[in-house]
Amino acid sequence: MTIFHRIQVLVMLSLSLISLPGYSKHLNDAINIESNTNQASIQSQKKIDSLSDKTRKMLEQYRSANHQTKILNTYNKHLNDLLVSQRQEKLSLTQQLLDIETTQREIVPLILRMLDSLDKFVLLDLPFLPEERKQRIATLKQMIVRADVSNAEKFRRIIEAYQIENDYGNTIEAYRANLTINNESSSVDFLRLGRVALYYQRFDGSETGYWDKEQKQWQILSNDYRHAIRNGLRIARKETAPDLLTLPVPAAEAGQ
Repeated sequence: MTIFHRIQVLVMLSLSLISLPGYSKHLNDAINIESNTNQASIQSQKKIDSLSDKTRKMLEQYRSANHQTKILNTYNKHLNDLLVSQRQEKLSLTQQLLDIETTQREIVPLILRMLDSLDKFVLLDLPFLPEERKQRIATLKQMIVRADVSNAEKFRRIIEAYQIENDYGNTIEAYRANLTINNESSSVDFLRLGRVALYYQRFDGSETGYWDKEQKQWQILSNDYRHAIRNGLRIARKETAPDLLTLPVPAAEAGQ
């Protein structure tokens, strides 16, 4: 049997079956059910696809919200740390302001005491550079009563004066100035050895002397010390190399 004849037979068989009333109804129902099932499947798939898109979007939104939450938590912690630090800084500044007010009240009496002590110290010290040192004290006394100078600057200037006086004790110096003895004034060379001793010598070397701390007056030295004093003056002026000097030195004062 040829293929054409087979198709013919099948078509005729199908037509004969379709012509049967009961079978035709069942076939239509099956076709309808299949069609409805397919439509339902299509709708279900669409719903599934829609739900999948919504789920994906919700997941992305959740991840984004979670990331933003972590950022905000970190930032909030930073702000809280800043607030704690600012509170501590505020307390510190408040205490400093209180301390400054207290210091301002205490610094003025301290400055006055320091200046008075410095003035007395210069008067009791060896009489070297008398004009320069007295002028420094006078300038400080004038500054103390000036309203346009801060207490900090007043304190700094007095400390500076103390430092200058302190440095005198660690240096040797040669300078020229007037010397008055027995109401007679003349220019001489002075030699200062720290705060240990103070000597003078006339320019021509005719007279050499030293300051007697106990007697509070100048004493003349013998000519034996003339050469040593002259060498000391040259050393202090850096005109010659340092060398040993044989000079009379006042005895150390006994401790009180």
